[in-house]
Amino acid sequence: MIGRYTRRTMLLEIALWIIAVLSFLPLLALVNVSLKAKGNPSGAFAVAGEYTMENYAAAWEQGRLGAALANSAFIAVMAVVLILLLASMAAFPLARVGGRLSRGAFYVLLLGLVIPGQLGVLPLFASIRDLGLVGSPWAVILINVGGAMPFAIFILTTFLRETPRDFEEAAAIDGAGPLRTFFSVVVPLMRPALGTVAILNLIAIWNNFFIALLFLSGSGQETVPVRINGFVREFSADWPLVFAALVISSVPILLGYFAMQRHIIQGFAGGVKG
Repeated sequence: MIGRYTRRTMLLEIALWIIAVLSFLPLLALVNVSLKAKGNPSGAFAVAGEYTMENYAAAWEQGRLGAALANSAFIAVMAVVLILLLASMAAFPLARVGGRLSRGAFYVLLLGLVIPGQLGVLPLFASIRDLGLVGSPWAVILINVGGAMPFAIFILTTFLRETPRDFEEAAAIDGAGPLRTFFSVVVPLMRPALGTVAILNLIAIWNNFFIALLFLSGSGQETVPVRINGFVREFSADWPLVFAALVISSVPILLGYFAMQRHIIQGFAGGVKG
């Protein structure tokens, strides 16, 4: 039986529409400013007398955004792949091997969730410098992987603890070893949680500014956030160029989201359920 359209339903629908409009306003302001020609009103929601696409061309050329997008994509993809591989391999024994040692190791890893990463910047920089990786994308990849491991291991371990062992036991009876069981049985079972971890880290790494600025600034291999920061000077900023660059930088993430929207929703739903 279909429920009636009550006053409460109407109020809830109105509230959802208000939230949707408020969520859309920052995007509207971003696009509005990015299209304004010079000399037009500078307000975020002010209607300009002339709109132009020249800001996008100028931002692309002056900020060398093509190379920056390639660097960001390489760093984000490589970091996410390593996070999923290492975190899943760590979560499997933590979830399946009982005992104090396993629980102790799990809680020690969780300390990474409460300790601010900024506390280790100086020794981290010294270590990266000694390795000769300053100015290399691999420095940013390794740091992002290390920083993401506690949360990723927590999500995957919690998910696996709620997953039955029936398929793993069946694989063991058929003669599969631990590695074969892990890659053929456990990894497919963890797809929802792996999808959740991948999405959250992909967005975070793509938007990461501090680590990329610290280790890639001046190297010629800067990421998109560092390039965009170059448009903001000490006493002035060309806001139409900044906003145009922000729109360009958001396009890959938006396209990826729309292309994988169904899988993303399933990943979050499965991860929460698990």
